[in-house]
Amino acid sequence: MMNTTDDVQAIDEFVVKYNEFKDEIAKVIVGQDDVVQEVLISIFCNGHCLLVGVPGLAKTLLVQTIADSLGLSFNRIQFTPDLMPSDITGTDIIEEDQNTSKRSFRFFKGPIFANVILADEINRTPPKTQSALLQAMQEHNVTAGGETYTLDEPFFVLATQNPIEQEGTYPLPEAQVDRFMLKLRVVYPGKDEERAILKRMASTQMSDSVTAVVDVDQILKAQNVIDDIYVDEKVEDYVLNLVFATRDPGEYNLGDMDNLIEYGASPRATINLVLAAKARAFLQHRGYITPEDVRYVGRDVLRHRVILTYEAEAEELTSEDILQRLFDSIEIP
Repeated sequence: MMNTTDDVQAIDEFVVKYNEFKDEIAKVIVGQDDVVQEVLISIFCNGHCLLVGVPGLAKTLLVQTIADSLGLSFNRIQFTPDLMPSDITGTDIIEEDQNTSKRSFRFFKGPIFANVILADEINRTPPKTQSALLQAMQEHNVTAGGETYTLDEPFFVLATQNPIEQEGTYPLPEAQVDRFMLKLRVVYPGKDEERAILKRMASTQMSDSVTAVVDVDQILKAQNVIDDIYVDEKVEDYVLNLVFATRDPGEYNLGDMDNLIEYGASPRATINLVLAAKARAFLQHRGYITPEDVRYVGRDVLRHRVILTYEAEAEELTSEDILQRLFDSIEIP
């Protein structure tokens, strides 16, 4: 539980930094405030984030702008059908000593060795290469040539994905999708926002650059403070009820959903719901979480963890429909 003057001071200090951060993002990105906040929540929870939307919605620009504003090292990996796992992790190269003529292997690090990794259009590459991210995302290290190499901290994978129905895409393995703390939907801007985009971007000149307003130490300090955010037992019960309702809807008077959900959310979803709610409370200048925090992050935590049946797909239902029913039905404390 948060009870120290240092923790309260850290929240106060970061409120100022957060406002500066939003101002920097607004120099380049129009709108998408919720998406920006959710990406920041993922980063502060030491998690990974998947952005989904049709081409042209500035997903790549958004991730790069956030990385620049956080003052972290950044690498972009453009996923293509011919990308190999070693193109991501790195590879051993034979080198010859010019003095002794002795040959030896030397590991050349791949682009995965950075604080922020933009995995651009991750579903454009086959599953074998997609899986190369798994160890790095879960364990924060990679193995090559029998040696294990530790990645820089903090380490985040922010991936963009085009919808599966787009031609030339490969569905992500379920094990990899579950590694992403949040799955965010990037939607079309409103007319006023698109007018602002038109006025700003319909130019041959480059858009404004951003300045780093947060450093690594501040991010790590924020993560420590978030760990101390208070969670009331009633809020814990609310989180558990939401997750367990996806596994056994009948127990929560949602029996008609039994034939619509193939697999419910795992304990990882429970953990990430609480973590994300803590980070949201932190950004809202609070030392405790509320049910509203849980509801704010709930769909982004659960939408890729609730697997629907063929019957649900035949009825043209989506996980969004199931989650809406869930949040409407589970009692809020």
